[in-house]
Amino acid sequence: MDHSWKTGFSFGLTSGIITTLGLISGLLSGTQSKTIVLGGILTIAVADAFSDALGIHISEEAEIKHSAKEIWTATFATFISKFIFSSSFLIPVWFLPLNTAFIVSIAWGMFLLIIFSYILAKEQEESPLKVIGEHLLIVIVVLVLTQYIGKFISEKFC
Repeated sequence: MDHSWKTGFSFGLTSGIITTLGLISGLLSGTQSKTIVLGGILTIAVADAFSDALGIHISEEAEIKHSAKEIWTATFATFISKFIFSSSFLIPVWFLPLNTAFIVSIAWGMFLLIIFSYILAKEQEESPLKVIGEHLLIVIVVLVLTQYIGKFISEKFC
């Protein structure tokens, strides 16, 4: 996989997983509404995918070392991977009770992140356990913080 595809794919995958799990955690703890959670996931899948793609596009342009084709490839790869990975969380939320869907979503997101982190660690000749541990720790921190934020907003403003 060339640099542009790898950049876009890795950014889209990790952002899609962490952002969507954080959103699900916060909205679930704050609303307990399947409709709101589904709407949030769709919003992330579209709006945040475009935002992240533009962010990668500008970041790659700012490096002043990539061709226009490489920049647009990274932009496209970011959008597609963010959209696909974020959208994949619609399936459990649509078909399962919300609390079960949340557990399945966490398992799905962590599974994807573990696989990707393992491959990344092997490519960089680093300890897979260390890389996986770092990445999962970030997911756990995001899940805890967003759950507390959702509860806080629900208690203070609803």
